Amino acid sequence: MKPISVLIVEDDIRISKVHAKFLAAVEHYELIGVANSISDGKYMVDTLQPDLILLDLFFPEGNGIDLLYQLRREHSDVDVILITAAKDMDNLNAALKGGVFDYIIKPVFIDRFKEALQNYYSRTLKTRNQTTVDQDFIDELIKNNAAASPHLESKDVPKGIDPITLNDVLAAFDNCPDEGVSATEIGKATGLARTTARKYCEYLLSVGQLKIKLEYGTIGRPERKYIGSSSP
Repeated sequence: MKPISVLIVEDDIRISKVHAKFLAAVEHYELIGVANSISDGKYMVDTLQPDLILLDLFFPEGNGIDLLYQLRREHSDVDVILITAAKDMDNLNAALKGGVFDYIIKPVFIDRFKEALQNYYSRTLKTRNQTTVDQDFIDELIKNNAAASPHLESKDVPKGIDPITLNDVLAAFDNCPDEGVSATEIGKATGLARTTARKYCEYLLSVGQLKIKLEYGTIGRPERKYIGSSSP
């Protein structure tokens, strides 16, 4: 089967780069475009005809739900996975009524991201060349879709960790050198105080998104260097 083509529609360029990096780690997928506005997203859907959109919810110009509903009114068969910081039931209900395949809460962790993409690929394999169905096929398909249904609370972050700031810190590791970076360097890259940057780095370390390397100098305690979990 040819790779599943994906369009990322996300207004934050740094976050879109993180999602693109995550996507590159999942087999059977191909990134064909990144749009940083709703209008560009609509144009690229019409032009590129992706199989799947990874869609943000909040844009300076409006709401990603509006794009979702516009596509449905136009009978577009593109599938959508919403990736958003929104945790309210109104947006979740609107997304489900618009037929999203999954709903992922920011900050996005790679395990949850891979789970969504693997579930989508599994469903695609089952349905792409199917011309007729029976009850067993339908029951299996619906069971798999239910397993991929949104669960808002599973990846909630602890108190004191802001999801947007967390994504900024994670994005700072996109071009991280192999030897790692210190909390001070991450603070400079993100505009955070060193202590705040370290708090976010330690949280990412605790959930497996970063690795740690201790660098020993001539005096004092070793310096903690943080490395992206996908680095060698």
